[in-house]
Amino acid sequence: MASSTGTILRTAAHVLNYYGLHTGKQFASVGGRLDISAAIFRAATGKTPNCFLTDEDTALLHIQMCGPAMDAIRMLSAVLPTLPPTDPDTGADDHIEHVCHWAMTPVWTGNADNQPPTAPEVIGAILRAAQAADALTAAPHQNAA
Repeated sequence: MASSTGTILRTAAHVLNYYGLHTGKQFASVGGRLDISAAIFRAATGKTPNCFLTDEDTALLHIQMCGPAMDAIRMLSAVLPTLPPTDPDTGADDHIEHVCHWAMTPVWTGNADNQPPTAPEVIGAILRAAQAADALTAAPHQNAA
């Protein structure tokens, strides 16, 4: 049984495969490429707001306020080989920062050339997160004795 989080993550993988991975400033590029969080948001909502091109704060708020997108981002963050940083303002794990920086930072990749992960490697991580979400959903419900 596919989970809604798994479906969103698989859709995000397709979105990134089609539009391309953006790792620069903002959450999207004029050419249509999206960063991981923007691709997940688009997969969850079907939309890419214009603020993703020009206003990081507003774009971040859009993503944070979308529960299904945040569930998918947290799931992806959980399968990455690093831990999420802590938001200094809230003390909570910053999963958006985690997934975005993982995709653009050579130190976090672990590959031999010390390069950021390639788009196929990013898509692979997203698909592994989708499988994990589906596996968690498929677990039988434990009734209290």
